[in-house]
Amino acid sequence: MTLPNMISLARLLSVPFNVWLIMIDHWRMALFVFCLAGLSDAVDGFLAKKFGMQSRLGRYLDPIADKVLLVSIFIVLGAQDHLPLWLVILVVSRDILIGGGLFLLYLFDQPYEPKPLFSSKINTGMQIILAASVIAVFAFPLEEASAYVQILVAATALTTVASGTEYLIDWWRRMNKLEQE
Repeated sequence: MTLPNMISLARLLSVPFNVWLIMIDHWRMALFVFCLAGLSDAVDGFLAKKFGMQSRLGRYLDPIADKVLLVSIFIVLGAQDHLPLWLVILVVSRDILIGGGLFLLYLFDQPYEPKPLFSSKINTGMQIILAASVIAVFAFPLEEASAYVQILVAATALTTVASGTEYLIDWWRRMNKLEQE
């Protein structure tokens, strides 16, 4: 278990605490924990690459920790009407689509090492910025932030659709190639 893997695991274990903080309206602490989780994602990636601590476990654990964090935060913010329900459904559906595609590849004995697409990295960044912004609006109420959050909602929706489409096209190509063999 490398240090980056331990950091990813800590991020994963912080999710229930962060969700609970949001549910009990401890917005400033929730923002702090969420930002710390985001920072930990950057730190574990930096350590893994800079010091050669990349591992097979890390290639799976890091994106799982990211997805569990973001999906959980989006669901709780959506359930509390702080994010549009359609956006929450879009974000969760994209992740289910990707997970289902990976599962089908696994069933067909097709090796697949997770390597996020560039559009997926942009999408993850947008999701993080949106979630942090929504939490920040409640931690430090600002009336002007509403328009900013609406722009982030639209940008997150667009990047979610773009990323999901790109993964779907990649999966479709892989499956067609498999059928032709």
